[in-house]
Amino acid sequence: MQYYKIIATYHENKIHFPILPLVYLQRRDRAKGYHRSRTDGPSLTYIKREACGIGCKPNLQSRRNPSVGHPACSAYTNKKGIRSRTRIPGDADAGETIRNGKDTRTGIPILSLYGKNKKPTATQLQDIDLIVFDIQDVGARFYTYISTMQYVMEACAENRKQLVITDRPNPCDYVDGPVRQKNQKSFVGMHAIPILHGCTVGELAQMINGEGWLPNGKKCALTVIPVEGWKHGQPYSLPVKPSPNLPNDQAIALYPSLCPFEGTAISVGRGTLYPFQVIGSPDIRISSFSFRPEALEGFDKNPMYKNQYCYGNNLRHITAPKGFSLKYIITYYQAYQDLGKADKFFTRPQWFDLLIGNRTVREQIMKGASEEEIRAGWQNELEAYKKMREKYLLYE
Repeated sequence: MQYYKIIATYHENKIHFPILPLVYLQRRDRAKGYHRSRTDGPSLTYIKREACGIGCKPNLQSRRNPSVGHPACSAYTNKKGIRSRTRIPGDADAGETIRNGKDTRTGIPILSLYGKNKKPTATQLQDIDLIVFDIQDVGARFYTYISTMQYVMEACAENRKQLVITDRPNPCDYVDGPVRQKNQKSFVGMHAIPILHGCTVGELAQMINGEGWLPNGKKCALTVIPVEGWKHGQPYSLPVKPSPNLPNDQAIALYPSLCPFEGTAISVGRGTLYPFQVIGSPDIRISSFSFRPEALEGFDKNPMYKNQYCYGNNLRHITAPKGFSLKYIITYYQAYQDLGKADKFFTRPQWFDLLIGNRTVREQIMKGASEEEIRAGWQNELEAYKKMREKYLLYE
């Protein structure tokens, strides 16, 4: 297997990759395809990435050209499916089952890594030489694309396969929030990292390897293709939304602070054109602003409070927190408390705890602690994480 170096350059909010070979694919190779991936290229010999930075892709038309000498590949999809020129659905709701299928244009198999099969099996990997992980993360621990990466790394380590990660900038590049506790491990919290981990997927993969977070002390044969011209702290505006309910930069910036509301009685705007930019509930009238969630194709087919008016806050034009904030959660809990409905606020307390990463924050909110008091409780662990993180940074 031959490798060729590709340096990705970052300029004016776009990632640019030259059209050069990255990996020579042998035998019946398969590559990992992800949400928003696009297919292009002269032959299966090349994995190439377009200048807009949307996808890393093998040529899926090689089945039409037998003279190339390489059978078509297979694509793995994560929780949102794949949206591409191949017309594979890529707007799945959060938690919706993604089924195996076939690409409508090329006929290549699409294998789901969400639902019961979150991890590639040995059978699925037996004819694979390497997996390419090309996906845009948003920098939050509970954004489960990095959980899929963990399972892919495990599968590669167990089956002696190589993993290539085409790195991307982190659009919410802060280190903030509570570090996940051991008893709160789940698919929305696979790693002992803060809510905002401050890493690219490539850096985080190196951390997973380096800190021994793969089972049985195994290591993944990992290659990270870095981005050149971007560094930590530099803003990055995504050219394509990473998932249906994060449609723009404002939603991505607010997402870390609003996602824990999903364990409460408060809607985060799913079922509107402004998910993670409006919050509210039918139970209270914290302001005169209102919205009504409804079934929206490409956003959410069955949102919370469907067809009911919710009253709350319009956050579309505010300055988003530069990090993680408990401001909104504390404010809404106090509003419920003032109405004598405090016991109705945490509708899914265990889910809230999994998203936050501990049980302490919820208990402190219920006892009336301020954000400053709550934040003080996680500072020591956060500082320890920051020191550990420094070992894995590629873009200082």
